[in-house]
Amino acid sequence: MADRKAEEYRERRVEAAGWPVNLTSYRLGSEWHAKADNVSPGAALARSTGATREEAEDRVLRRAEELLGRTRRQPV
Repeated sequence: MADRKAEEYRERRVEAAGWPVNLTSYRLGSEWHAKADNVSPGAALARSTGATREEAEDRVLRRAEELLGRTRRQPV
């Protein structure tokens, strides 16, 4: 397999189910990869791939929203 290098890397902060999420996406060859992680402590919530950046990001955000939607907030 030839060396593959991440191209068109993008990282941005979005909101999913009321929680801040870092959304990272990049292209490896012809396939797009996306990852959503919890801003604080930075734990990976979901990873996905797709034929386009939008497809990969949409999949990973839906999964992150599903997981974070189940998280209960405790009053402080």
